[in-house]
Amino acid sequence: MLFNSFEFAIFLPIVFLLYWFVFDYAMRKCKRQLLWQNLFVVVASYIFYGWWDWRFLILIAITTLLSFLSGIGIEYAPTQRGKKAVMIANIIVNLGILGIYKYYDFFATQFARLFGIESDFLLLHLILPVGISFYTFQALSYSIDVYRKQIQPTHDIVAFTAFLSFFPQLVAGPIERATNLLPQFQKKRSFDYATAVDGMRQILWGLFKKIVVADNCATYVDTVFADISNQSGSTLLLAAILFTFQIYGDFSGYSDIAIGTAKLFGIKLMRNFNVPYFSRDIAEFWRRWHISLTTWFRDYVYIPLGGSRPNIPETIRLKGDKALEARYTKWIAVRNTFVIFLLSGFWHGANWTFVLWGAYHALLFVPLLLLNKNRRYRDTVAIVTLPDGTIKTKLLPSLKEAGQMLLTFVLAVFGWIIFRSENISDIGLYLSGICDMHGLLMLPIKKKLLLRCICFIIIMLGIEWGNRLQEHGLVLKGKGIFKYKWIRILIYYLLIISMLEFSTHQHSFIYFQF
Repeated sequence: MLFNSFEFAIFLPIVFLLYWFVFDYAMRKCKRQLLWQNLFVVVASYIFYGWWDWRFLILIAITTLLSFLSGIGIEYAPTQRGKKAVMIANIIVNLGILGIYKYYDFFATQFARLFGIESDFLLLHLILPVGISFYTFQALSYSIDVYRKQIQPTHDIVAFTAFLSFFPQLVAGPIERATNLLPQFQKKRSFDYATAVDGMRQILWGLFKKIVVADNCATYVDTVFADISNQSGSTLLLAAILFTFQIYGDFSGYSDIAIGTAKLFGIKLMRNFNVPYFSRDIAEFWRRWHISLTTWFRDYVYIPLGGSRPNIPETIRLKGDKALEARYTKWIAVRNTFVIFLLSGFWHGANWTFVLWGAYHALLFVPLLLLNKNRRYRDTVAIVTLPDGTIKTKLLPSLKEAGQMLLTFVLAVFGWIIFRSENISDIGLYLSGICDMHGLLMLPIKKKLLLRCICFIIIMLGIEWGNRLQEHGLVLKGKGIFKYKWIRILIYYLLIISMLEFSTHQHSFIYFQF
């Protein structure tokens, strides 16, 4: 079921009340209270996931069982080679399942085109299970972390199933690590009022970004992308900008709802977005966008490949040529950067546009890497650190920071054109349309909807700018006008009214398809 659906609006409060005030209370004197608490999470999560199609439950159950057994197999394997074999076997099987459902038809079609044969008899026409890329990567991280001895394998299959199927983050992340999430299911949770209230604020903020910002932008964007050749340059450019905010409002909105919902159940999920459109270069953008996936590829692909500090081969080291060693190190870093960006692109879907999108960002990232500037912005824009160590936010960025943010945003916009296009030819058609100087001077379509979307985007950016050092946009500290409770409540009501007034027809979350 969708977070922005009527079904979920009924499902969540029922599960919440049963979890804390019925089931938890009834089991309070039970010796195995934690087991029953986790079992309730599993049942609720399987109902949530099976709402789309009960057959999807078979696949997640298989992934859960195989990954659970792999942890035990790694623990009891007598040799290091045996432990590694168990881990690799689990990776191959899980990636094999993902590959068959997500990529088989794509490669079969490419094979048929290459050799000029009919592809129909090669295709399986399998329905892509919702969220399979997310829970597969989460399962893989468990067996790898057990092999690396970063976490002890669990023998509690109920807790492990809860970890892998926890419904708030099951279908679109964040992609949690077993080192963070699994231990939370291995200890008793207790209700915390302040955390639950903050969770409700974060859910509200996520719904606003999804329903008001993303879905209204989607109405405009879908119209334009459905008929690219007949749109003016100004319409194409504005649609690309709106899609940039649509995908952010959609995916970061989902993450906020997921993280906020988890807080209601005493679970802390990792932050997945950190105001990425306030970034000053592409490297900073990728530290702030889809953080759980970026760090997953960093820890499980980039670093194992050698990262940016690979081991120098003996043949090169013996020469004692420091310049040669530096060139080798840079080459490996560049190669690994392209590997993770291309894999990240392909992770999003079986389409060459996603691969091209990954390559595009790799090309933007590599110059920063070669100039050793990929880590220059580790802080947040427009902040001042006072002599006593306290941090103060500036009202506005400097001209230099504003220019850097604008350039990074423009580069991201062109990347999202590649991402949103159905095929390679559409990318060329779209970019050529934007470059039509005569078309750029023409008035865009649907001006009333466009103006509404711009207003919503400004509101979203204004709130996130003011709270850019906070976990989410509605962390309204008791300073200034926010120290008055009625001001905070008024803001909440205005957000709710805007969702009721400006909601469009229900749009699925973009990342459900991945």
